[in-house]
Amino acid sequence: MADGERARGPRFHGRLPSGQCCSEPGCTAAGEFRAPAANGRRPGFDGPGDWRWLCLDHVRAFNGRYNFFEGMSTEEIEEQQRPYAGWERETRAFASADRPPRWADFTDPLEAISGRFGRLREEAVPRADGKPLSEGDRNALKILGLGQNADRRALRTRYAELLRRYHPDRNGGDRSHERALQAVIDAYAQLRKAPAFA
Repeated sequence: MADGERARGPRFHGRLPSGQCCSEPGCTAAGEFRAPAANGRRPGFDGPGDWRWLCLDHVRAFNGRYNFFEGMSTEEIEEQQRPYAGWERETRAFASADRPPRWADFTDPLEAISGRFGRLREEAVPRADGKPLSEGDRNALKILGLGQNADRRALRTRYAELLRRYHPDRNGGDRSHERALQAVIDAYAQLRKAPAFA
């Protein structure tokens, strides 16, 4: 390969080393560009169609002669040129992608889907007493390690237990648990005012 050919290689997008000569009669240049065959099978559902290989000059001439509307009737051309062509097809609403799927429709051994929608699934299940829980209430229950159906007595018992576990006075002055202690205090303050524990 000459230096001039190697230098111009990446300049034109679509250049493929086919190892064939240009398919135009009388041309001996390398056929490096694909073009649809003149009377061959067109690309479609059955496959990529038939191709011919052309050199750069002949593929430029082919592209200059290309007519998208060739072989179409006047009505078909007008249909393609409408400003709203293609917009009449119904599309799926994007909001439906954020709804959890019906859990009975599939198995999820790696919990890939339930990992995304697990929180929504938990929120959909109400408390046994029917009292509402906000997202902050649910997070506070997780911090305290309580289930969503815990009552006020279970809340106070768990709070006292975690205070004893994390308080520096109970750990010989060790302050390494201060962050966990503050999270427990904040979670209890959140739940104490919640309607579910009133």
